[in-house]
Amino acid sequence: MKTLILIFSLLFAAPTSNIYEFKNLKDLNGKKLDLSKYKGKKVLIVNTASKCGYTKQYEELQQLSELFKNKVVVIGFPANNFKNQEPGTNKEIKDFCEQTYGVKFPMSEKVSVNGDDIHPLFKYLISAPNPDFTGDIQWNFEKFLIDENGKLIHRFRSKTTPLSKDITQYL
Repeated sequence: MKTLILIFSLLFAAPTSNIYEFKNLKDLNGKKLDLSKYKGKKVLIVNTASKCGYTKQYEELQQLSELFKNKVVVIGFPANNFKNQEPGTNKEIKDFCEQTYGVKFPMSEKVSVNGDDIHPLFKYLISAPNPDFTGDIQWNFEKFLIDENGKLIHRFRSKTTPLSKDITQYL
């Protein structure tokens, strides 16, 4: 009977409605990364990599987080899904980001953003309704702009730089 109840609860569970529902996140230090503490602010989620042609965007991501600190929180999610461009450990990623680009914004532990082992947050983000597009992430440094209620409002491909008007107009 318990098994049947569990099966029915899984089948009829409400779909995820915002990013605050993801509770299994950790930062690069292994500490809990609680997205709900950012309620009331926009959040820019970015899948990152240290050995990519777009890696220099870390600099603009840090600038954006400082310039708009009262309006948006930038959160990096290192991923090694594209041509082994994030091979480092969490400590190596943390050291690289801090020493090379002065990154102070929150960074998640390394996750998968595509494929069979995609992190549930990114599974939600790639399918969440928005006016731009849905579907798999195509490369490192794709950006997901989340509103103050934890819902995806815009998605940007890698070539859109963090300080571009395409992004800043919403902040």
